[in-house]
Amino acid sequence: MRLDKFLKVARIIKRRTVAKEVADKGRVEVNGRVAKSGTAVNVGDEIKIAFGNKDFVIRVDEIKDSTKKDEVSEMFTVLEETYKER
Repeated sequence: MRLDKFLKVARIIKRRTVAKEVADKGRVEVNGRVAKSGTAVNVGDEIKIAFGNKDFVIRVDEIKDSTKKDEVSEMFTVLEETYKER
């Protein structure tokens, strides 16, 4: 699954266009490498996201084409979360 679609389906970022912009600006890394919006995401990958005033690292646990709000927590695990001072 594409990175931008995963971020949208997992409800990490609300809109796919915003997820695409964030990835294409170099704010997302997959397994330690800067990733573009079309980068393939697989189960077990670690994704680091710098979005707004927070940085967080997640591990992909499951990939689904669509989800309900209750199922989102099964898709990823938050490994680390830090907030930036403004």
